[in-house]
Amino acid sequence: MPRTEVAFYRDARGEAPVLDWLTGLRRSDRKAYEGCVAAIERLAQFGYELRRPTADFLRDGIYELRIRRGRVNHRILYFFGARNLAILGHALTKEAKIPEADLERALRRKKAFEADPVAHSYYEEA
Repeated sequence: MPRTEVAFYRDARGEAPVLDWLTGLRRSDRKAYEGCVAAIERLAQFGYELRRPTADFLRDGIYELRIRRGRVNHRILYFFGARNLAILGHALTKEAKIPEADLERALRRKKAFEADPVAHSYYEEA
Protein backbone atom coordinates (compact mmCIF):
# COMPACT_ATOMS: atom_id res chain seq x y z
CA MET A 1 0.00 0.00 0.00
CA PRO A 2 1.53 3.37 -0.99
CA ARG A 3 2.11 5.94 1.74
CA THR A 4 -0.48 8.73 1.97
CA GLU A 5 0.88 12.25 1.78
CA VAL A 6 -0.54 14.44 4.55
CA ALA A 7 -0.91 18.20 4.13
CA PHE A 8 -2.48 20.95 6.19
CA TYR A 9 -5.33 23.06 4.89
CA ARG A 10 -4.17 26.67 4.34
CA ASP A 11 -6.73 29.47 4.48
CA ALA A 12 -6.86 32.69 2.42
CA ARG A 13 -4.57 34.47 4.94
CA GLY A 14 -1.94 31.76 4.49
CA GLU A 15 -2.52 30.26 7.93
CA ALA A 16 -2.81 26.54 8.63
CA PRO A 17 -5.47 26.22 11.38
CA VAL A 18 -4.68 22.60 12.31
CA LEU A 19 -0.96 23.36 12.55
CA ASP A 20 -1.74 26.35 14.80
CA TRP A 21 -3.98 24.13 16.95
CA LEU A 22 -1.24 21.51 17.24
CA THR A 23 1.29 24.17 18.24
CA GLY A 24 -0.99 25.33 21.06
CA LEU A 25 -1.64 21.74 22.13
CA ARG A 26 2.10 21.05 22.24
CA ARG A 27 2.46 23.90 24.75
CA SER A 28 -0.56 22.97 26.88
CA ASP A 29 -0.55 19.14 26.81
CA ARG A 30 2.56 17.49 25.44
CA LYS A 31 1.17 13.94 25.74
CA ALA A 32 -2.01 14.84 23.82
CA TYR A 33 0.15 16.50 21.16
CA GLU A 34 2.26 13.36 20.83
CA GLY A 35 -0.92 11.29 20.49
CA CYS A 36 -2.11 13.57 17.68
CA VAL A 37 1.22 13.32 15.86
CA ALA A 38 1.09 9.53 16.19
CA ALA A 39 -2.45 9.50 14.73
CA ILE A 40 -1.31 11.69 11.81
CA GLU A 41 1.55 9.27 11.19
CA ARG A 42 -0.91 6.35 11.17
CA LEU A 43 -3.02 8.25 8.64
CA ALA A 44 0.08 8.67 6.46
CA GLN A 45 0.82 4.96 6.79
CA PHE A 46 -2.70 3.57 6.21
CA GLY A 47 -4.64 6.31 4.37
CA TYR A 48 -8.13 5.15 3.37
CA GLU A 49 -7.58 1.88 5.23
CA LEU A 50 -7.37 3.56 8.67
CA ARG A 51 -10.37 2.62 10.82
CA ARG A 52 -11.73 2.85 14.35
CA PRO A 53 -10.60 3.46 16.95
CA THR A 54 -8.06 5.81 15.31
CA ALA A 55 -10.27 7.16 12.50
CA ASP A 56 -13.89 7.28 11.49
CA PHE A 57 -15.98 8.56 8.58
CA LEU A 58 -18.34 11.39 9.52
CA ARG A 59 -20.17 12.52 6.34
CA ASP A 60 -19.77 14.19 2.95
CA GLY A 61 -16.14 13.09 2.57
CA ILE A 62 -15.09 14.29 6.03
CA TYR A 63 -13.25 11.88 8.34
CA GLU A 64 -11.92 12.29 11.86
CA LEU A 65 -8.74 11.24 13.58
CA ARG A 66 -9.69 10.27 17.12
CA ILE A 67 -7.23 10.91 19.94
CA ARG A 68 -8.26 10.42 23.55
CA ARG A 69 -6.31 11.58 26.59
CA GLY A 70 -8.08 10.88 29.86
CA ARG A 71 -11.62 12.21 29.50
CA VAL A 72 -10.71 14.64 26.75
CA ASN A 73 -11.24 13.82 23.10
CA HIS A 74 -9.10 15.54 20.50
CA ARG A 75 -10.31 15.38 16.91
CA ILE A 76 -8.63 16.29 13.66
CA LEU A 77 -11.07 16.45 10.77
CA TYR A 78 -9.64 15.59 7.37
CA PHE A 79 -10.58 14.78 3.81
CA PHE A 80 -8.86 13.23 0.85
CA GLY A 81 -7.72 15.53 -1.94
CA ALA A 82 -6.52 12.76 -4.22
CA ARG A 83 -5.93 9.03 -4.01
CA ASN A 84 -2.87 9.32 -1.77
CA LEU A 85 -3.33 12.82 -0.32
CA ALA A 86 -5.07 13.60 2.97
CA ILE A 87 -5.72 17.22 3.98
CA LEU A 88 -5.99 18.04 7.70
CA GLY A 89 -8.80 20.60 7.62
CA HIS A 90 -9.95 21.33 11.17
CA ALA A 91 -9.14 20.35 14.76
CA LEU A 92 -11.00 20.55 18.04
CA THR A 93 -11.07 19.36 21.61
CA LYS A 94 -14.40 18.02 22.74
CA GLU A 95 -16.12 15.96 25.38
CA ALA A 96 -19.05 14.58 23.39
CA LYS A 97 -20.37 14.87 19.83
CA ILE A 98 -18.64 17.04 17.22
CA PRO A 99 -20.54 20.33 17.01
CA GLU A 100 -22.30 20.87 13.68
CA ALA A 101 -20.51 24.24 13.27
CA ASP A 102 -17.13 22.48 13.34
CA LEU A 103 -18.26 19.93 10.78
CA GLU A 104 -19.61 22.69 8.52
CA ARG A 105 -16.28 24.55 8.80
CA ALA A 106 -14.45 21.41 7.68
CA LEU A 107 -16.85 21.05 4.73
CA ARG A 108 -16.26 24.69 3.68
CA ARG A 109 -12.52 24.11 3.81
CA LYS A 110 -12.89 20.94 1.73
CA LYS A 111 -14.81 22.90 -0.93
CA ALA A 112 -12.19 25.68 -0.92
CA PHE A 113 -9.44 23.10 -1.32
CA GLU A 114 -11.25 21.41 -4.21
CA ALA A 115 -11.60 24.78 -5.97
CA ASP A 116 -7.86 25.57 -5.63
CA PRO A 117 -5.70 22.77 -4.19
CA VAL A 118 -2.39 24.62 -4.57
CA ALA A 119 -3.57 27.75 -2.73
CA HIS A 120 -5.06 25.72 0.12
CA SER A 121 -2.24 23.23 0.81
CA TYR A 122 0.53 23.63 3.35
CA TYR A 123 3.20 20.98 3.95
CA GLU A 124 5.17 20.77 7.17
CA GLU A 125 6.13 18.18 9.69
CA ALA A 126 3.71 18.08 12.62
